[in-house]
Amino acid sequence: MDDPDKWFTELYDEHHRRVFAYALANAGRDVAEDVASETFLIAWRRLDHVPDTPLPWLLGVARNLLYQQRDGGNRRRALAERVAALTTPEDLSVWDVADHVIERDSALAAIASLSERDLEVLTLVMWHGLSPGDAAKVVGCSAPAFFVRLHRARRRLARAFDNAPSPSRTRTASLAAARTSESLEKS
Repeated sequence: MDDPDKWFTELYDEHHRRVFAYALANAGRDVAEDVASETFLIAWRRLDHVPDTPLPWLLGVARNLLYQQRDGGNRRRALAERVAALTTPEDLSVWDVADHVIERDSALAAIASLSERDLEVLTLVMWHGLSPGDAAKVVGCSAPAFFVRLHRARRRLARAFDNAPSPSRTRTASLAAARTSESLEKS
């Protein structure tokens, strides 16, 4: 690293969007901007500690900063609020291929039922596109331990999908209950 300014500028240009996206997925916009800025401030102060593949290290720093700024329940609440804010009446009424795979409400209910730890493991791999080895560096565990966490998170997500109330099942059950009560009233 002959020119630290140039190296840092390249580091920032290459990874700022990913660090910001990670922070934004875990906090509000203002907090995400602060976390991304502070992550690169720490990287600047610790240039000698930044590894050759810096993204997992940067995301690990961002993760630690996020944990310092929030408690466990805020993340889940913020995610639910963001999804609700992005949902329009058209989203609920327009036909979508995804509705044939799994109803949206069931998927949201399944995701909302996961713990923060499971959500983080799944989003690092699925959303941020990290390999399990790199994601392990972010959360501060070994790759085999991360594989176990990932397997368990996927299993819990599958179980949550299976147990989530399906709107069509709920409608069918409501119709059946209504028919039963009508039959009882007539008798």
